[in-house]
Amino acid sequence: MQSSATDKSPAPGQAPIKTRRFSVSLVWIVPIVAVLVGISLVVHNLMQEGPSITITFKTGSGLTANKTEVKYRNVVIGEVTDVELSGDQKSVIATIKLAKQAETFTREDSQFWVVRPRIGAGGVSGIDTLLSGDYIGADIGQSNSRSRHFKGLENPPPITYGEPGKRFNLHTDDLGSLDIGSPVYYRKIPVGQVVAYALDADGKGVNIEVFIHAPNDAYVTQNTRFWNASGVDVNVGANGFAVKTESLSTLLVGGIAFRAPEYSPNDVAAAEEARFDLFDDQQTALAPPAGKAQYLVLRFDQALRGLKVGAPVEFLGIEFGRVVGINLDYDEKKRSFPVNVGILIYPQRLGQAHVKMLKVLNHNPDDEAAAVRLIGTFIDNGLRAQARNGNLLTGQLYISLDFYPKAEKVVFDPTARPPSIPTIPGSLEQLQEKLQAMVDKINKLPVERIAGNLDSNLVELRKGLTQFNAKTLPGVSTTLADVSKTLQSATSTLAEDSPQREQLTQTLDELGRMSRSLRELSDYLGRHPESLIRGRPDNAAPLDLKAPPRN
Repeated sequence: MQSSATDKSPAPGQAPIKTRRFSVSLVWIVPIVAVLVGISLVVHNLMQEGPSITITFKTGSGLTANKTEVKYRNVVIGEVTDVELSGDQKSVIATIKLAKQAETFTREDSQFWVVRPRIGAGGVSGIDTLLSGDYIGADIGQSNSRSRHFKGLENPPPITYGEPGKRFNLHTDDLGSLDIGSPVYYRKIPVGQVVAYALDADGKGVNIEVFIHAPNDAYVTQNTRFWNASGVDVNVGANGFAVKTESLSTLLVGGIAFRAPEYSPNDVAAAEEARFDLFDDQQTALAPPAGKAQYLVLRFDQALRGLKVGAPVEFLGIEFGRVVGINLDYDEKKRSFPVNVGILIYPQRLGQAHVKMLKVLNHNPDDEAAAVRLIGTFIDNGLRAQARNGNLLTGQLYISLDFYPKAEKVVFDPTARPPSIPTIPGSLEQLQEKLQAMVDKINKLPVERIAGNLDSNLVELRKGLTQFNAKTLPGVSTTLADVSKTLQSATSTLAEDSPQREQLTQTLDELGRMSRSLRELSDYLGRHPESLIRGRPDNAAPLDLKAPPRN
């Protein structure tokens, strides 16, 4: 660097002093430009660089630093830069460097998981990783909040964000064979799947979340019924043996089916996150509305092996209730052990019969006392409960309510709660009683006296047969011999060339001519009755008295 001289006014008697000005040499221009370019490149890279996030996984299987990629819809959006153990050494933390355009994946509800070959309820997935290696899958979230730390999923989410459709919540007593990814069917066509499940807060049920893809989500109405379609539905009825299943996959991974009842006029589409009950089978799901339930108690003085909780209760062959409890009791007076059976009946399931009965009797279904009095009226007319055999192979029993006009009268207590319906022995018990009564009658018979009389009669019969063999049989043999001789004589008399047969033939011919003459005479007299008085005219045609030719 150089300085340029600056002119100043010299003092009198002094020589002028020249100074040099400061300047930059051209040699420094190139380094300065290089520094500026480097700074701009650094700034550009910093501006184009995406955020770094950390994802916690249970294991580091398939994760390799500077090799494992992060993909969204099969497009690379980042890379694993580091894999290390967590502070408590119970999990693995993967550091991910995202691309600039993938900054939206820092939303708080974004999801990440390791994609590897899997076999699940939804089928086989991740086959492409056999060649390319495992990678991290990503799904962008919908939250407005941001985060740099995420917890990785152990399994891929069944439904990604933005998928058109609706989610619905189902409630059931237990999960059964269902799992995440189990299909949901509508008229045997897969239209959705199970995406999540969890226990109730009190642990007494299971909540299942399903997703129905658009546009099939419009078929889920406010009155839609869902049922468990897992496995095979076997029905043995009067029409034969029937087997139902939604598809072969439901035999392995389970499934859910839904449909609105045919009698339902409600076709309003259900809202997102609507809640439904999950029934055990299609028949129960599509049954008419149960209406208000009535709890009754039945008391049986017989063993009820084969009767289970949940067994059907029928009225005149129509199922309208179920068994909810079976308890053994002790009767102090009879010193016996009767069985108390609790049942729930739904009168509304009787359909038009229930409606007409309410109308004719002017009965208020909300009046419990009136309902009990109505039951008492039915009992006075012979209403009884009976445990019947529903299946001879399995021995399962069901409860039948029917009218028995000849049943023994009982006193009904309308104030008792819960109301009790009298019972009669089951069909098998009645058969056993009849057989026992028959056996008792047989035991009362004088078997020894009958046997003695039978022995004496057999002795007399034996004596009679002995006398018959000694006296009668020889005479019978002689008579048979005479009959045989007579038959032989008749046979020889009627032989083909015997004189007797020739004479008999001639006699028969004469009789034939005689009968023919008599017939012609009677015909002539019928035409000429006056011949009886006048006689036959001379010019009358002679009668043909010749016999017909012999064959």
